[in-house]
Amino acid sequence: MPRRLPLSIVLPALLFSGLSAALCAAELPVYSGTLAAKSSREHQLTLQPGDYVQGRLSGHGMRLVLLDKNGQRVRVLSQGKRDTEEFMFVAGAAGPYRLDVRAPQAGDYRLELLQQVPRTAQTAPAQLPDSPRLRALLQQPAGLEAFWAELRHSTTPLVESTGVTPPLAEHETLVTFLWRGAERGVRLFGGPSADHEELQHLPGTDVWYRSYRLPDSTRLAYRLAPDVPELNAAPHIRRRAILATAQRDPLNPHSSIAAPLDQYDGESLFELPAAPVAIWNAPRPGVAAGSLESLRLPSQILGNSREIQLYRPAGWQANDPQRALLVVFDGEHYTRDVPTPVILDNLIASGRLPRTAAIFIHNPSNETRSQELPPNPAFARFLAEELMPWAQARGLSAPASRTVIAGASYGGLAAVWAGYSHPELFGKVYSQSGSFWWAPGWEQAQRYSRPAEWLTEQIASTPRQPLQIHLEAGLFELGRDNQPGIRDTSRHLLHVLQAKGYAASYREYAAAHGYEHWRNSFADGLLQLLGQAM
Repeated sequence: MPRRLPLSIVLPALLFSGLSAALCAAELPVYSGTLAAKSSREHQLTLQPGDYVQGRLSGHGMRLVLLDKNGQRVRVLSQGKRDTEEFMFVAGAAGPYRLDVRAPQAGDYRLELLQQVPRTAQTAPAQLPDSPRLRALLQQPAGLEAFWAELRHSTTPLVESTGVTPPLAEHETLVTFLWRGAERGVRLFGGPSADHEELQHLPGTDVWYRSYRLPDSTRLAYRLAPDVPELNAAPHIRRRAILATAQRDPLNPHSSIAAPLDQYDGESLFELPAAPVAIWNAPRPGVAAGSLESLRLPSQILGNSREIQLYRPAGWQANDPQRALLVVFDGEHYTRDVPTPVILDNLIASGRLPRTAAIFIHNPSNETRSQELPPNPAFARFLAEELMPWAQARGLSAPASRTVIAGASYGGLAAVWAGYSHPELFGKVYSQSGSFWWAPGWEQAQRYSRPAEWLTEQIASTPRQPLQIHLEAGLFELGRDNQPGIRDTSRHLLHVLQAKGYAASYREYAAAHGYEHWRNSFADGLLQLLGQAM
């Protein structure tokens, strides 16, 4: 464990450091005098290499030059452009130094040294937490055990809405992620950041923390990773090392998995009171359940086979003139993590959707998913020439104007690509957190590619297709390494679609990237595209 100083030492030290700096400034020399025209006067300085010096020269037209021990000019600190000018420099090894005040014309001058800070004292100010609870803990070291005991009987993250400095905005809450004890630090995996941000250590305690000001409608899934291994490897391998220790928050009982196998299984869930409520996701009494059939579909175009699940709502008729169809990528997730069959059952029974069948397209492997879902002409051919005729032969079809193709992440990107490539089949597109940052070859670069947004560029440079497109993204889905992320590229695509005349809509949620968000918003997207007035 890092050595911790007692709070009785830490807090007085913080106060004394500011006081001592003020005392030092008061003891620094002040020089003044009168100079004749074209004359100068030198003032010697006592400095150590690395000292930071800040000062001020007053006097009409007065100039200031820093000289080394040989009287050679090191730099011009003031050129006399104003009656009062401030200057600063860092001492090197050529001392003793002198400050040479030069007067192009006769006049008075005043030379003040405002700060002289040794290298060893050049440290950032102690960072106090935004959290009122953690600030109080700094002042009450005896309350540390009571603090952890309190959290064991409540839950984390710590949520505060009053007493925050600076004050919170309207509909904003301070949320603090916490960890007790670590050797080399703790990182936040997920949550409101895509950067695996490090938690900070609260001086003199075993508390690690990181606070965020979040909208009160926030819903998040996250893990905490203490003591992540540091590897001598490529950046993407070093980044993935977080998976070695990432685990659920031990003080948060809410899990993405009902019965997790161990602390590393699943994610911790967190939501604030104003987070949208998913009202369509649970089975309802009296609502007839549709059927779900699992089949295998071999593909000559792709050279593989995959599981396809076909959902037929209660009372489905293949020739119903009002029927609709939903085609979804990542079917292994959209039948479980997102309970799409249940959502469709409820929406249809309530009269909010027409009778809508569904085709769930599974991925043979993670590798094929990465190859097929980003814009891939062969995969588009598979959809048009193999999947859709195969499903129609089994009684699942609808006109393009009532057929939605949907997906998340790479699947959201694939949905827009499929609609763009085959609007005669897919007239409506639903993208949840689409990976519109994508461009060919980004994998080789091991980072978001430049130029990014390949599909957006294609849409911008070609004629408008007869599509209705609904996009959504999370407020916290930001890019890494100063590259565009999902939120910003989704916003950009929306603007391009609207400029081209597409029927396009967009919703943004206080959420990050993952199924905990997508399962709660999926019904809203379906209603946007297929919803019937009540």
